[in-house]
Amino acid sequence: MKTVFLVEDNQDNADLIRDLIGDQYHIVCFTDGASALAALAQQEGALPALFLLDISLPGMDGKSLLGEIRRQPRLNHIPAVALTAHAMKSDRENLIAAGFNAYLSKPITDDQLLIETIEAQVSSLPVKAAA
Repeated sequence: MKTVFLVEDNQDNADLIRDLIGDQYHIVCFTDGASALAALAQQEGALPALFLLDISLPGMDGKSLLGEIRRQPRLNHIPAVALTAHAMKSDRENLIAAGFNAYLSKPITDDQLLIETIEAQVSSLPVKAAA
């Protein structure tokens, strides 16, 4: 089962995402960017298949967190989806320009769109050759 790192400080949103995709993916939840980065630094073996990052987080926001992820060669290929209540067209464009692979607005009202977005991003990962 592939792992998704979810960084979301709203428990209701995290629970909803876990309920919607928890049967297909192992969800590892964090409430802030610093704890997600700390876990990634200690991660051995398989890396997550996807990052789902809230943009408005305490301390380090999701955009800054993605910047830290993209600076690490072992992580920079992993797709990231922005989760945000900022739903203006310019917000979407700015987040994609910042390195996010996709964008979902909150509240999540279209369960199928969430599932399809995640599946599209996870399936876009390059296949790594066996050693």
